[in-house]
Amino acid sequence: MKSLTGTYYKGRLKLDKPIKTERPIKVTVFFEEDKPQGLKLADFSFLETQELLKDCNASFSDEIIEERRSAV
Repeated sequence: MKSLTGTYYKGRLKLDKPIKTERPIKVTVFFEEDKPQGLKLADFSFLETQELLKDCNASFSDEIIEERRSAV
């Protein structure tokens, strides 16, 4: 079994690499879901976060520990 990649657009499938074959080959096409982009480091501003948390007197670590203990 061979694995190929390509792009489907407007009813056409274009393979990334050509394949040589002597006879017709049966294929199955799977459409990959678009992967969410997610967050990148550039999406965060440490200075902005520090500014937002400057008046916070709680310990982030203690809050996480308490949240995990109460979830059990």
